[in-house]
Amino acid sequence: MKRIVIPLLSFFMLGCGDDALPKPKGYLRLEYPAAVYKKAIIPLPFSFDKNKLAEPISKVKTSGKSKGIDVKYTSLKATIYLTYKAVNSDNLDSLLRDAQNLTQKHTIKADEISQNEFQNSEHKVYGMLYEIGGDAASQSQFYVTDSINHFLSGSLYFYAKPNYDSIYPASEYLKKDIKQIMESIRWKD
Repeated sequence: MKRIVIPLLSFFMLGCGDDALPKPKGYLRLEYPAAVYKKAIIPLPFSFDKNKLAEPISKVKTSGKSKGIDVKYTSLKATIYLTYKAVNSDNLDSLLRDAQNLTQKHTIKADEISQNEFQNSEHKVYGMLYEIGGDAASQSQFYVTDSINHFLSGSLYFYAKPNYDSIYPASEYLKKDIKQIMESIRWKD
């Protein structure tokens, strides 16, 4: 029995001669398709260019004087929620205040909130884009208006626990779509 144990023991001790090598650092590589935009056909008093990566817009939701549509990105697990309200002689200030207050509610979890003014005088589209950094529920919010008849607000939400590092690549991709929406808004009068 001793004769079997000694050779077997020496086999196990000498048989594993390779040195252990540490694994190289791995980085997640996310590649999104180049955005291709096409005018969205919707039964609302505005139009905009929508990325073909987003699902077709299926229905308009109505709640009181608000009408909303969802621009869904199933592959990115995200949705841009758009809410339209008509402007009248006494509600523009409250619509602007509500849009700004909605963004400020994210300051609890946000590391930073930057704002970028938007203006397209030729098509009478004026607004603000808020980019929210950190583990906030929404990474981007915006509003646009013609200041006379139309007001549109939008928010980007992901179907995941807000972890800024994880959703950052998708968030950056969708910010470009939000900017395209803002730039391509055309009011129907």
